[in-house]
Amino acid sequence: MDYKAAFRNALDQVHSEGRYRVFADLKRYRGEFPKARWTRPDGSQTDVVVWCSNDYLGQGQNPIVTQAMHQAIDEAGSGSGGTRNISGTTCYHVALEKELADLHGKEAALLFTSGYVANEAALSTLTKILPGLIIFSDELNHASMIAGIRNGRCEYKVFRHNDLEHLEALLRDAPADAPKLVAFESVYSMDGDISDIAGTIALAKKYGALTYLDEVHAVGLYGRQGGGVAERDGVMDQIDIIEGTLGKAFGVMGGYIAADADIVDAIRSFASGFIFTTSLPPALSAGAAASVRWLREHNEVRVRHQERAATLKRRFAEAGLPVMPSVSHIVPVLVGDPVHCKMISDMLLADFGVYVQPINYPTVPRGTERLRFTPTPFHTDEMMDHLVGALDKLWSRCNVKRLGGYAA
Repeated sequence: MDYKAAFRNALDQVHSEGRYRVFADLKRYRGEFPKARWTRPDGSQTDVVVWCSNDYLGQGQNPIVTQAMHQAIDEAGSGSGGTRNISGTTCYHVALEKELADLHGKEAALLFTSGYVANEAALSTLTKILPGLIIFSDELNHASMIAGIRNGRCEYKVFRHNDLEHLEALLRDAPADAPKLVAFESVYSMDGDISDIAGTIALAKKYGALTYLDEVHAVGLYGRQGGGVAERDGVMDQIDIIEGTLGKAFGVMGGYIAADADIVDAIRSFASGFIFTTSLPPALSAGAAASVRWLREHNEVRVRHQERAATLKRRFAEAGLPVMPSVSHIVPVLVGDPVHCKMISDMLLADFGVYVQPINYPTVPRGTERLRFTPTPFHTDEMMDHLVGALDKLWSRCNVKRLGGYAA
């Protein structure tokens, strides 16, 4: 077999569909978030404003966070030195897990190296603990949740996105004595919609199912203390397993679950994705704990964040740009064609110093390609003026319809 040709053909296909991704070489300016320096392919450099960071609250630049990380390095060195079972559990990991459990009002929490690993490991492990488990999964769940469900090799049913009637029909048809789990997200990060958590909990209780809620795009951002949408809605205590990340609103790296002590202990004892990997470095754990503690006390940052997102949506709409409906902090602008989407993104970066990545298939369905903006508390009105003016020019130059958002 011509292996080289096989890899080249796979890449050629991605190129031909207009969805080949190019990494932007960025260096963030500490203390000047969301500004960064971009190194062009030719080696020249220019300053840009980042509009697509998942560091939603700029916590990666918070002196409280970075100081905690510096202190942990000075105290403990760089890496953890092993898996959690073999020398890799430090006081920093223990403190962070206690902080996360308290944030979500649960008995315990468990750290993973990323949100992806947390979902994959937890969901695939639940099928080992609960023989015959049937998982009911929202059709727009993250790839990590899908991977965990599939790798668990259990029976699963996919319900239409945020469609509780369809979910109930599937639950009703399932064997009454079978163990069940409903897996869903709070904020869906590509469209910016939010699930009906209370309604989902009610259905799960009615049919004897556990609930597994991915709050990755909500922890730190919603609720009086940043516990997520479930905290905001007053139903956090009714969710069985909450999964979150430390790499978005908390500005560091890692993932976790929070639940009753027995659930957490069982997953800890059986999950390969936890057992056989080196634990997070002490500095990351210390920085994450500092970030969680700080955000719990600073709800004004969340208020400012929501105002910035609402303002950008309004500004886009006033300019006639096809901003998609969103009830969260996610601000997607529909383009509807992968080539046009990448072209606009490239021109924004090269000509206007605006960095936003095109979101193409397979992240979103074909025909719904978009630019996904994530305004932070640090994006100013002047930055928004520049962004809206740039998009207004490019929407006309690139011949993209304003109403409906599809490329002409």
